[in-house]
Amino acid sequence: GMNLGVTGLGSSTNFLTEYLAVKNGLKLGEFTSIPVGAGDTFIAAMQQDKIQAGMTTEPTITRLLKTGEAKVLIDMRTMEGTKAALGGTYPAASLYMQTDWVEAHKDVVQKLANAFVKTQKFINTHSGAEIADKMPKDYYVGDKEGYVKALDAGKAMFTADGIMPEGGPQTVLTVLSAFKKELQGKQIDLSKTYTTEFVKNAK
Repeated sequence: GMNLGVTGLGSSTNFLTEYLAVKNGLKLGEFTSIPVGAGDTFIAAMQQDKIQAGMTTEPTITRLLKTGEAKVLIDMRTMEGTKAALGGTYPAASLYMQTDWVEAHKDVVQKLANAFVKTQKFINTHSGAEIADKMPKDYYVGDKEGYVKALDAGKAMFTADGIMPEGGPQTVLTVLSAFKKELQGKQIDLSKTYTTEFVKNAK
């Protein structure tokens, strides 16, 4: 009967929470996924006992750990932690677009890919403190030291070059197939579900 907090229904945190709960012995009817966002709204939901556990992102995790209001049950902020929990990498932060739109707007898609790759290279070559100095001060939520710590902890989540990690699409399919009936028993050519064309051409 517990409420598990997720950033949004239909989000990666929602699918992953359900997958991990079932994988660890719960049945879908034994818990409820509650959309509570991230940051202050997630923290408030924990404080008010609207959720008893949940999946969120940085810097929310670091803020809750610092105050002692939460503890980590499964840590997927690193490649190693994700592989231990899911059996492979899980590329959640990415650009999602319809194939026909991509084909009709290749110049726009290339500009978006350029920005993503440039950002990932910056993250990979700078410390959390250096990244924090480039961000708006309200991102710190009054705790720059904690924000820097969260950035340093979260940097490992991102690939250095933007290339789809090997095995990542299969892990996502495994997770989604556990709940999406339309995927169960289907043969899906995963190579047709993403492209590295724009990342490889990024400037």
